[in-house]
Amino acid sequence: MSRKIQIGLSFFLIAAFVLAGCQSATPQPVQETVVVTQMVAGTPVIVTATPQPTADLSQQPVKLRFTVWTGNDQHLKLLNGIASDYTAQHPNVTIQFDTIPFDDYVTKVTVELAGNNPPDAGWLMETAAPSFVDAGVLADLMPTLNSYPNYDFADFPSSVLSLWQKDNAVYGVPFSNSPIFVAYNKDLFTAAGASTPDEMIKNNEWTWENLAKVAKQIKDKGPAGSYGFVGFDAEMFTAQPWSTMVPVIWAYGGNAWSEDGKTCMINQPEAVKAIQLLHDMTFKDGSIVPPGNQTAFASGSVGMTLVQLSRLTQLADAPFKFGIAPLPSGPAGNKAVIGQAAIVVFDKSPNKSVAEDFVAFMTTKENFAKMAAFFPPARSSVLDSGILAQENPNLDPAMVDAAIVNGIKTGSVLPSHVNFPKIDLAMRADFDKLWTADANVQDVLNQACQDSAAYFQ
Repeated sequence: MSRKIQIGLSFFLIAAFVLAGCQSATPQPVQETVVVTQMVAGTPVIVTATPQPTADLSQQPVKLRFTVWTGNDQHLKLLNGIASDYTAQHPNVTIQFDTIPFDDYVTKVTVELAGNNPPDAGWLMETAAPSFVDAGVLADLMPTLNSYPNYDFADFPSSVLSLWQKDNAVYGVPFSNSPIFVAYNKDLFTAAGASTPDEMIKNNEWTWENLAKVAKQIKDKGPAGSYGFVGFDAEMFTAQPWSTMVPVIWAYGGNAWSEDGKTCMINQPEAVKAIQLLHDMTFKDGSIVPPGNQTAFASGSVGMTLVQLSRLTQLADAPFKFGIAPLPSGPAGNKAVIGQAAIVVFDKSPNKSVAEDFVAFMTTKENFAKMAAFFPPARSSVLDSGILAQENPNLDPAMVDAAIVNGIKTGSVLPSHVNFPKIDLAMRADFDKLWTADANVQDVLNQACQDSAAYFQ
């Protein structure tokens, strides 16, 4: 299934949830099948729902299914360890972590929610938060969190919860508040005779323009076959373009769309200049790994990449020395960009009360401290404890503070929108045209705003 079809299907199914008015799975004296006819895209659709009893915290056997997108052995070992601690206290409960690839995650979870086998709980990324909250498919966790012993909900800054709160309800607990930062290959910088990011930071020269210059220097003077830069993913133009483009756009003073979500802004002068920089690096300088080439930073032949803490596990056995640095500044100054993921309970879970209790257990201060090895914590007390530097002794503590801790405290979460699936689908078709040598960046971004205009109303 192509990504465009997947995104379109996800949005269609989420919209169907809204039209069908999904309700929480609550205990019913008698299970009755409800049949409702709704209009979806002008077509009558019969929606059936059989209420499921909500599991309680008694001793009846309960199996929780928890969806994640990580397949990393270290991440899964950590999660299974936390689950084992919980099941030791609740021996009637078993917990299964199901891995779904990131690119397929929203689509597959949405399909499962629409079917008869919904997951009980799972991860959810920031871009999906508004549509899932609006669709009413997430459980309100606030009553459970408020009553959980020593939970200290006030330890979460309000800014961290903004995507997951609506009125007095909380629909997700961010477990990863992860700034995007730069990782660089020290060996390639040495080979090219280039100033490293930390050296440029000391001289107040760490800007996106200077990143472009040093990337070209690595391409021209480094070992044969070297590139200067790759974005957030080896397939930076197709896999996760927002995580590559937004850091540059924000540094140049632009945005993808307005804060109220009513105006497309990716074709405004600031955003155009930012994307033009990336386009020039790719096709004029040849310093960015080009479209269709899957050369990754971990290969050792790329000078710099955008990364988050959890992705550094890919470099555990890297045959080169590397360092990290905060995002470069631009005309609008330093703009930290955060990728956020939360733990949610799905409202159709047949084991909702147990799932909510497990989520509260997962997100205590003690368990956040364990997760901090890979996922920068959203809790203030854990973040301020110095645990990120302790858990990552191979990184320069000063750079951990500058690139990660300070990024969490000053950064903003990647843009999200209640219509993000449709906006993403419409704009991705234009982004395909953007990453060609003869593309007119302004014209392509104008078309992107035009093609997505209906979703900013």
